[in-house]
Amino acid sequence: MGSKSKRSLHIAMFPWLAHGHITPFLELSKFLSLYGHAVSFLSTPNNIARLTRAHPELPPSIRLVSLPMPLVPNLPSSAESTSDLDIDSVPYLKKAYDLLEPALTRFLSGSHVDCVIHDFASHWLPRAAAQLGVSSVFFSTLNATALAFLGPPSELIGGRYNKPEDATSVPEWIPYESTACFRLHEIMRHQRCMDEEVSDFFRFGHTIDSCDFVIVRSCREFESDPLSLLLEIYKKPVIPIGLLTPAIRVDKGDDDEKWKTLKIWLDAKRGNSVLYIALGTEVILSHELTNELAAGIEKSGLPFVWVVRNGSVPAGFEERVSGRGFVWAGWAPQMRILAHEAIGGFLTHCGWNSTIEALSRGQPLVLFSGGSSDQGLMARFPQEKRVGFEVPRDEVDGSFTGDVVAESIRRVVVEPEGEPIRANAWAMKEVFGDMELQNKYLEEFAGILEKGVTKELKMAN
Repeated sequence: MGSKSKRSLHIAMFPWLAHGHITPFLELSKFLSLYGHAVSFLSTPNNIARLTRAHPELPPSIRLVSLPMPLVPNLPSSAESTSDLDIDSVPYLKKAYDLLEPALTRFLSGSHVDCVIHDFASHWLPRAAAQLGVSSVFFSTLNATALAFLGPPSELIGGRYNKPEDATSVPEWIPYESTACFRLHEIMRHQRCMDEEVSDFFRFGHTIDSCDFVIVRSCREFESDPLSLLLEIYKKPVIPIGLLTPAIRVDKGDDDEKWKTLKIWLDAKRGNSVLYIALGTEVILSHELTNELAAGIEKSGLPFVWVVRNGSVPAGFEERVSGRGFVWAGWAPQMRILAHEAIGGFLTHCGWNSTIEALSRGQPLVLFSGGSSDQGLMARFPQEKRVGFEVPRDEVDGSFTGDVVAESIRRVVVEPEGEPIRANAWAMKEVFGDMELQNKYLEEFAGILEKGVTKELKMAN
């Protein structure tokens, strides 16, 4: 892991209330803890309880801290994460998140915190931290390509993004070749989860503008041009911290038996022959689109593992694909599945977490954008890098047919025209799966963090 720091810092972590944000914040916390720092991980009670159950092995240097969940009209009292809600209710969660400011400020003022590492949504936090003499670090769980598309704070706060169509073209400040922009149906879907009073663009803009520096879940080997551009347009330090590639977890309990059953099924399949399908915890397709997706999976003729939410597959589907398909309901051990030699491709909603996990195992991608957050941008970027192929969809309403799903699957996994995609994805293991390389980024960040905070403390004294 490298030598530990010369001075232990007390670092507060404050992620947005979503699994895809909490997980990388926790991975970063684990590293900083191993590097000799004390970490206070702050979230709401239900999220802290989930972390306690899922990660009983956390070291004592990581303290999980519950902040009381504010009550907000139209937000169910048990809902404390985006995975607890439909997309149209997420704006109320953002209102509740903003109401955590007094409790968080009280914690920072009374806990001798050196710095707070925070998310995009807490646009009010950097200024509150500065008043307390606490350094603020914005941790972007989006990659550098997505941040570069969003642009400088001035554009985010009051510039380019005034109507949905403004997000459907590559902006003029990007000097290199890029295809990363939203389709209209993607940005329209994402608008449903934004607070009308405080847009996500506003949150990003003020967070970037007010923090001391920015860290990005990325690496120069994959995103050199976007990282250089961010340094230029932000006018402040932008530090890649690596990909936080997760290790393969060996889980115990009820899911272990399910995994054993799946492993026996996979062991009987040829290498690189099985398609893995997972659309994350928050993507919910209409009944019609679910039927088209299922039809495409069936028409592809390939064996598959499909992770579904609440077991929601069309009636009769499992009977028709019996023996060829394995339907897994609920949370699945994704890294263990992706690492199995039978898996030959991944149909994904294009979340950055899932993209990292897939490319760390060299898996080619069938790109099916979930349509919120950066997922639309991430459907463009891997295709541009030729490690995946995007399922063709109507740009306005997002519709598609089972035939194009089947054609896309076969292209990525078995057809000769997909061989470059498969070769490029396999080559990405050298970056995404290189734990030594990724840990070097984290070690560099730990050193920068200590030097930066120490310098500010000396100036204050």
